[in-house]
Amino acid sequence: MSRLPADGPSPDGAHRSAGTRTGRSSSSPVRSAVTLPLSWFSGYLVEHRFALSNQSLLEWAWERLKGLALGGPIAAGVFCILYFCLGRFGSLWWLPVGIVLTLISVVLVRIAPVLIMPLFYRFTPIVDGTLRERIVRLCESAGVRVEGVFSFNLSKNTRKANAAFTGIGRSRRIILGDTLVSNFSEEEIETVFAHELGHYRFGHIRTGLLTGTVSTFAGLYLAARLYAWSAAALHFSSVTDIAALPLLAIWLTLFGLLTSPLGNMISRHHERQADAYAVRTTGNREAFASALRKLSEMNLADPAPHPLVEFMFYSHPPIAKRIRALEQGHP
Repeated sequence: MSRLPADGPSPDGAHRSAGTRTGRSSSSPVRSAVTLPLSWFSGYLVEHRFALSNQSLLEWAWERLKGLALGGPIAAGVFCILYFCLGRFGSLWWLPVGIVLTLISVVLVRIAPVLIMPLFYRFTPIVDGTLRERIVRLCESAGVRVEGVFSFNLSKNTRKANAAFTGIGRSRRIILGDTLVSNFSEEEIETVFAHELGHYRFGHIRTGLLTGTVSTFAGLYLAARLYAWSAAALHFSSVTDIAALPLLAIWLTLFGLLTSPLGNMISRHHERQADAYAVRTTGNREAFASALRKLSEMNLADPAPHPLVEFMFYSHPPIAKRIRALEQGHP
């Protein structure tokens, strides 16, 4: 499902990007505070070291503060609901919490393109020119209705290029970073757009919401059992004991770590489907391979990571594998 990092859309995308995403997470305020030094190192120092970032330190901090201000009330509300359910529903607390989290996820996916992302980026509709004609033709040939195609000012933060499909219902739209629009040919952009259109055509956001819902309920159920057992074993008075709550956080984190590779496997399958769709609809295998090479070079992606690293962390197939599949005609 869609996830927004603390500083807005990134290679994580709103759903799936045509680029080189290697992980996905949305930070809670507590985790943001704990991991701030690491975020500063990886998101600011490393990005500047390799000349990828266009942000000053003040601009980077401001984006982080905006994300914290947005996520803080949501996280506080979820914690209050969790604590209420622990005391009200006993061993079944995980069920209402799962329902609430699912509803919040659906609402966030629905409102993200129109209310949340504009807090971080300026979106401009692509309304004329041959690029627009190519995009409209692709949509018509696919028989799909997308509410809008937008360029957004990704360059204010980074030199990387990115595109993504985001939203559900009337908020669904495809967004193209201005770095992509400025540095890629129209044929290349057309294939990237077709890739994103493939995500819509195959219903990958709906699939993501479904798998995310199943994972949420399974994780909460298992964590509830393990939390009750560990709280009793460590002689806490009850599961509502504030001092025992870190145990619940530990079990939920372990579940996320163990199931993350499975989520990445599903994501990589979706990316291969979208690659195949892009080639079928545009008939331009060479332009798509060229676009992938440019994305890899601009984003400084590792084209051929170790298989274990790919299995654990990569939500996209590595660029080398994607290009090899194109060259061999597999999609």
